[in-house]
Amino acid sequence: MTDQAPAMTSHRPYLLRALYEWIADNGMTPHILVDARRAGVRVPAHAVQDGRIVLNIADRAVARLEMDNDSVRFSARFGGVSQSVVVPIAAVLAVYARETGQGMALPEDIVASGDAHEAQAEDAPAPAPARPTFASVDGGAPDHDDESDGPPDDDTPPEPRRGHLRVIK
Repeated sequence: MTDQAPAMTSHRPYLLRALYEWIADNGMTPHILVDARRAGVRVPAHAVQDGRIVLNIADRAVARLEMDNDSVRFSARFGGVSQSVVVPIAAVLAVYARETGQGMALPEDIVASGDAHEAQAEDAPAPAPARPTFASVDGGAPDHDDESDGPPDDDTPPEPRRGHLRVIK
């Protein structure tokens, strides 16, 4: 018997597919957060913000969705134009439900010590943060300099979004 454990494939594609199925089975809309700076990512450049893009991968939003152990591939419309999208699994930072935000940031792959140099050479991304970072975006509230750096005191929920369509008779 040897001391070295057998090499295993990446767990990331399995987590991605399982979470996608869980979100879809619950009637929610699965979205993925993608590091668009990674090698092999093919997404519309105009939709990338801060090197990242959020993609709706629900059945009703994409055509020919394929999620294998190497990448997520599908065709989708951006600004009315159908485009082919390719996202290597290593570039998927998180998967979550749009309606609830439930999901998870995908953990980095655990690499065996002997395979560390080989894995780094294969997947040499552009410089990017090691972990996904999420920031709160304030929707147009005036800036104010408070002494406290903590969360706001009021726990009032935000106003519900109104529809953008008008009824015309």
